[in-house]
Amino acid sequence: MTSARAEAPATTADVAAYKAIELIYHSYLTGLILMLASRAGAARATEVVFHAFRRQQLARFLPGLKKLGLDKLPHAVACAQYHYLSNQVGGVKVEYVYESDRKAWVRYPPPRWIWSGTAICGIPSEVSRAMLRGWHANNGVVLGNPRLGFVCSGQTVDGQPGLEGYYQEWDHDLAPEERLQFSPGERCPPFQPELAPRLPEAAWPEERLRKVLRNYAMEYITSIVPETIAVLGPEEGGHLAGAAARLVGMNTFDDVAGMLGGVEAGAVGFAAMFARLAKGQGDDAALLVEGPCATVRQSSWRLMQEREALSPAVFDAWNELWVGAALAHDRFMRVEVRERRDGGDAAWVWQFR
Repeated sequence: MTSARAEAPATTADVAAYKAIELIYHSYLTGLILMLASRAGAARATEVVFHAFRRQQLARFLPGLKKLGLDKLPHAVACAQYHYLSNQVGGVKVEYVYESDRKAWVRYPPPRWIWSGTAICGIPSEVSRAMLRGWHANNGVVLGNPRLGFVCSGQTVDGQPGLEGYYQEWDHDLAPEERLQFSPGERCPPFQPELAPRLPEAAWPEERLRKVLRNYAMEYITSIVPETIAVLGPEEGGHLAGAAARLVGMNTFDDVAGMLGGVEAGAVGFAAMFARLAKGQGDDAALLVEGPCATVRQSSWRLMQEREALSPAVFDAWNELWVGAALAHDRFMRVEVRERRDGGDAAWVWQFR
């Protein structure tokens, strides 16, 4: 695909790049979980997903409650409203039903955001349950309320019309194995949107919303790629995370190019797109063109800036997203990347030729 090169002005938000980054990382999340389930087995895919969701829960849940103004509500209600509002902002189809101060439902109808399209057919039931164990089952622990747990009444991956369940506060402390329970005979009451909590619409212009959607997808990759390598080791985990990234890079390239208004042919065209995407995910990136060759220097890596002591396999796996995209753009193009350090500061340099 060719067109005039489209570079976003430095002073305006590049909403198209936000959308493209959201697509890439959303696809990578789903693709990596499918890769793990099909290549490493359901048990290890389940372990990775559990650790990824637990990490996110510990990092984001309490600050999110306060940011959304839910931290003074009864705990069961606060938890359900948190999932409703945070997922709704993230573009996820979700419902909320209040039953009492000690019982509130949350429901994710099909299609499930995390398992786009036909991908849901490859997700084992235990992988879906691992998400609930990693996050929902731990909310009571984080809130200091040992009586609070989550009851799952249905899972889309099992053929039921949505992932659904409710937070409930019991009259007694729950044992660890009781914090997540299953009750498939129950059904979530009908959703009444007019009774659900709302965010102020004026606070969410298009630019801010697209950035939130981008961040939502990126956060999953911040969690799951390092956890994949921690659970499976740098050799196997790095290989599978990288293989999934390359496939996703190849298979999202045309859609990404379309979102960006086209990509010029050759190494220079691809490098311009790559620099634009780097800026679209919040990184400092500079493009240098030398004849038919181009270099992109990136002085930050926002995706992993909160993660410490990362295995080099994390970067190598993530970089396969761009290797895959480059192969789809021009399979004869050479891509080389190296890391430079000036004192304590790191920079990454890609050369395209």
